[in-house]
Amino acid sequence: MWDAFLKGLAISLLLIFSVGPVIFAVIKQSINHGKPGGFSFIAGVWLSDIIWIVLSVSFSQVVKVLMNFKVPIGIVGCCLLIGMGVYYVFFKKIIPRKLQQPIEIAGDELMPSGKVKTNYFAIFTSGFFINTLNPAVISFWVLMAATLSTSFNFKQQVIAFATCLAVNMLADIAKVFGAQVLGQKLSDKNIIRINRLSGLLYLGFGISILAGIIYTIFTD
Repeated sequence: MWDAFLKGLAISLLLIFSVGPVIFAVIKQSINHGKPGGFSFIAGVWLSDIIWIVLSVSFSQVVKVLMNFKVPIGIVGCCLLIGMGVYYVFFKKIIPRKLQQPIEIAGDELMPSGKVKTNYFAIFTSGFFINTLNPAVISFWVLMAATLSTSFNFKQQVIAFATCLAVNMLADIAKVFGAQVLGQKLSDKNIIRINRLSGLLYLGFGISILAGIIYTIFTD
C-alpha cells in the first residue's frame, strides 16, 4: 500500500512541475475571473484527467483503439490551442477593472444592466478540452497505467492514481489562490500583457506540438 502511495506521490510531482498550456491557462483564468473562474477551469481539467485514468486502467482495449487516433486527436488539440492563441493575442478585448466588470473570456455575456455575466460553463469546457485533446496528456496517463500495471494490482493502482489526483488537485487549488492574489495587485495594463503573453504561449505550445506530430508522421 505504501509503495502505491509513494508511486502516486512521485507521479503527482511530475505533473505539478511540468510546464504546459494548462498551467498558464489556470493562472490566466484565475487572474481574469478570480477564484470562481480558476476553479471552473481546473474542474474541467480534473474531469478530463479522471476520464483518461479510468480508460487507461479499466478499459485498456478502448485506449488502444483511441491511440490509433492519437494523431488526429492531437491535431485537433493543436488547432484549439493555436485558435485560442490567435484570439487572445489579436482579437480579445479586455474590459478595465475600473468599470467593475469581469475582465475576459470566451463565454462572457453582456447583461441588460450593462455588466458582464461570466459563463463558467464555457471556462469549465475550455479546461476539459484543452486537457483532453493534448496528446502529451494522453501519452502520460497511458504510460503511467502501463507502468503501474506491471508491479501493482488493481487496488494498488487505484491508490496510486487517487494519491496522484489528490496531490495534483491541491496544487491546482494553490495555483488558483496564488494567481487570484497576484491579480489583485496587478494593474489593468499588466493584466492585458499577461493575457497577450498567455496567447503567445498557447500559440507556441500548439505550433510546437503540431510540428512534433508532423515530424512523427513523416519519419515513421
